[in-house]
Amino acid sequence: MSRPLQSRQWIWVCLLICTLLTFVGVGLRAYLRSSTRGLPYHDSFAQDRADEWKAFGGTWDVVKGSMRNDSDERGAKLLTGSHYWRDYLIEADVMLLSSGGDAGLIIRSSNEEQGVDAYTGYYAGLRSLDNALVLGRAGHGWMEATVKFAPGHDQIKALQWYHLKLLAYGCQIVASASILPDTQLAFAKVADTHCIPSGRAGLRSYVSGGVWRNVVIRTATQKDVLAMTGLSKKTGNTSKQASSDEEFGTVDFAAPSPRDDEYIFHSSSNAQSISSLHLVSFATPTTATIRGSVILTAPMLFVQDSTGGVAIPQPISPSLKVGDQVEVTGQVHTTDFTSSLEHATVHALWEGTPIPAVTVAASQAATGAFNATFIEVEGRLRNKEYGPNNTLLLNFDAGPQSFRAIMNRGRGDYLFAKLKPNSLLRLRGVCVVDPAYTRNLTPFVLLLRSPEDIDVLAEPPWFSAGHLIALAFGIFILALFVNYFYTRVEHWRLRAVLEERERMAHEMHDTLAQSFAGIGFQLEAIRSGLPEDLPTTHQQLNLATDLVRHSHEEARHSIATLRPESRESVDLLSALESCAQRMVEGGSVQVLASGNGDIRNIPLRITDTLYRIGQEAVANAVRHAHPSVIKISLHYAKNILTMLIIDNGIGFTQSGSLSGFGVRGMRKRADSISAKFEIVSESQKGTQVRVDAMLPPRMTFISWPQFLWKYLRTYQADDTFSR
Repeated sequence: MSRPLQSRQWIWVCLLICTLLTFVGVGLRAYLRSSTRGLPYHDSFAQDRADEWKAFGGTWDVVKGSMRNDSDERGAKLLTGSHYWRDYLIEADVMLLSSGGDAGLIIRSSNEEQGVDAYTGYYAGLRSLDNALVLGRAGHGWMEATVKFAPGHDQIKALQWYHLKLLAYGCQIVASASILPDTQLAFAKVADTHCIPSGRAGLRSYVSGGVWRNVVIRTATQKDVLAMTGLSKKTGNTSKQASSDEEFGTVDFAAPSPRDDEYIFHSSSNAQSISSLHLVSFATPTTATIRGSVILTAPMLFVQDSTGGVAIPQPISPSLKVGDQVEVTGQVHTTDFTSSLEHATVHALWEGTPIPAVTVAASQAATGAFNATFIEVEGRLRNKEYGPNNTLLLNFDAGPQSFRAIMNRGRGDYLFAKLKPNSLLRLRGVCVVDPAYTRNLTPFVLLLRSPEDIDVLAEPPWFSAGHLIALAFGIFILALFVNYFYTRVEHWRLRAVLEERERMAHEMHDTLAQSFAGIGFQLEAIRSGLPEDLPTTHQQLNLATDLVRHSHEEARHSIATLRPESRESVDLLSALESCAQRMVEGGSVQVLASGNGDIRNIPLRITDTLYRIGQEAVANAVRHAHPSVIKISLHYAKNILTMLIIDNGIGFTQSGSLSGFGVRGMRKRADSISAKFEIVSESQKGTQVRVDAMLPPRMTFISWPQFLWKYLRTYQADDTFSR
């Protein structure tokens, strides 16, 4: 009855585990889809960390505790947060880096791609072109609601800090803008009937670079809506309220008016090409003027035209961003492969978009022909490390050529952690051959502007040494698990066999043995009641009584053989000694037991088999050999256990094969555990029964493959286990 009970217990345990896993799965799904998970949020720009932000266009990087986009790209976006955020507010300090465009915040964003309006969500920003607070909805298209500032307010200017808020509560979308520290300019509110229900938050700029700091995102309530629109402050002046509604009020989305972006070109007539700077004499100081596009602003200003690029250390210049067209006048300094303009003055001409990278091979870049030029090159990542001055260093191989890439930390930390050695990457950056950057370790160095300048073309091959070691280790762990499970199943099977033997022993004791005892008692009673003058009848009754007695003894022996001993708490030697003592109890036979070697745990299957063989050997010695001493010894070697049963009885002469039933049973049991079985006996010199059983080897770091192979083969060969 114990086996069905255990099965039912296992079923209940499995059901309980499945129920718990279901609850955990449902709870985890609800947590991951929570509309408030991750809120409130505050940026870590001041600590130069921005791993949680993902860019779509632009050149986003953390600079001096702020997030900066130096690109004039149309519709550059930087997103963070959960797609399941619903009612929340995002606010930040925002600065435009140039006039003619806008910069601001995104809310409830999804389906983001690189492009102008390639996302689904709401956007609020400050636009200097028409001095307005822009509130719009993007859905791979654009609808706009514009609130222009009152004439009394100052014009929105570049390089001025503003505080911008954008809120979504239900289908109410509210935006407000103020000049720091706390001068409110305007707010815009839209009741969008078919509103976007949820999405991420982010930063965005359009035809202008921008700087963002103190980004805070938190859950929103109706009180926040009233506070942003000023409706919570009741006033009795109706004329003032009407005036307020004209300046601040609820607007609707409509198609935006066309933008009239005009840039005036101013330049000197004596500008020369950058490539001509290489022709200047080393010895004669020369002043030159060049004109080009800004390709990098930090750690040094680099300018490029159609003929090449030049470095400009410590220039006198206004705030610049990537893509600006500038005119630079300075003193030419040349070396073998580099040119720079020192003590230079920079004049901004007009705003523009970043120039595309020139695709070259690493061997071409190593010649120095593309020094100070924005290039695109491919390489296989050899290793990565943290560099000085808060930088990240990436070392590459491209065929026989090696080079290095340098990237600022901040947003680069997240990508740096994901990049795997031996990955094939495409990089875009400014090529530099100056020894101040190369340290004479590589022929050139790439200065990367942002993490978006790195594209992963191919992951490391799966058959790398590390992966093969991990695969082998995984197979080893799986094999151990399978072996453990198989061992447990065998243990359960053996336990079931032992329980069945015990049941049969009880059945035989209660039926067969008791019947023999009853028959013997009745025969004794019949013989006592017969007259003594019937010798033939008395002889037959004596013979029948002897047969019954002998059958009773055989039944008791079979019961003793079937009844399992408790060998989990008692070792094999003690169990054999106890069995032998019971067999010779009341007689003159002496039992001696000894053991030597490093005693260790033995699998239950091997223990039971050796016990049965030893039990049969002792029983044979007691019944047939008439010994005075029976010796039982166990010897533990490295991976072998030797059991010896020796008696000093009459022995027997070995002739041919030993075909006795008991001997065949012992041999079959030994074969079931792949043990060596041997009987040595001589007439009047006693008998020796020897069994050499293989034990599972002790696993070490060096021997585990051999251990695993032999152990699995042993268990596969044990399907003939004797029941």
